[in-house]
Amino acid sequence: MNWKVRHNKKNLMALILSIDTSTEKAGISLSRNGSILAILSNSAQKEHASWLHVAVKEMMEHAGYHMKDLDAIAISAGPGSYTGLRVSMAAAKGFCFALKIPLITENTLRIMAYAASQQRDPVSTALICPMIDARRMEVFTAVYTSDLNEVMMPQALVLDKNSFENLFSSHSIIFLGTGSLKWKEFISEQHASKSIFIDTPFIASHLSEIAEQKWAASQFTDIISLEPVYIKEFHTHIKK
Repeated sequence: MNWKVRHNKKNLMALILSIDTSTEKAGISLSRNGSILAILSNSAQKEHASWLHVAVKEMMEHAGYHMKDLDAIAISAGPGSYTGLRVSMAAAKGFCFALKIPLITENTLRIMAYAASQQRDPVSTALICPMIDARRMEVFTAVYTSDLNEVMMPQALVLDKNSFENLFSSHSIIFLGTGSLKWKEFISEQHASKSIFIDTPFIASHLSEIAEQKWAASQFTDIISLEPVYIKEFHTHIKK
């Protein structure tokens, strides 16, 4: 299916629905030209699936738009909650197929890093390390420069006192996300002065800014082949 049929280069003021259910706090936002028109959130993680469609309908009505007015859907593709990722991806694929509009995706960790970069001096040499809690002492994490170049690729990391040792030798590091609370338990006095902790961003609002950039560049995701970015395989234990 040729999604570019709906992408009019003469009018880049796209109306985009952004969806994130990858972490504990889910969010949706409606934006035009990267500016937020409406936003809703849900902090009850077990209710993300039942909340999402009702919230989308409510938000669109409140903003005065119909689903057919949308130019694209954007989602955080993971890593994060296995169930949460499937919830947003299934909904987004359904919307895109029904409306014949493109899907835009971005790695959840990169969205978090982007949010952090917007709060810092653009010439800052501090690295950015988003972390998502992956249970026990494990986190989903990556490290980026302030202009979002990848220093450490997204991965599942079991934290210990030596984590990031090579990076601390030449950089301060900004930590954010639910997993950063675990990292605080390991930071040595030596690295404490080089560790900067900031609040976890609301992903849906920052996703809308990234989505607008990708819309303008026609950076769309193939819906048929798309799978969540789990990083770590999901296993279920079935008793025989």
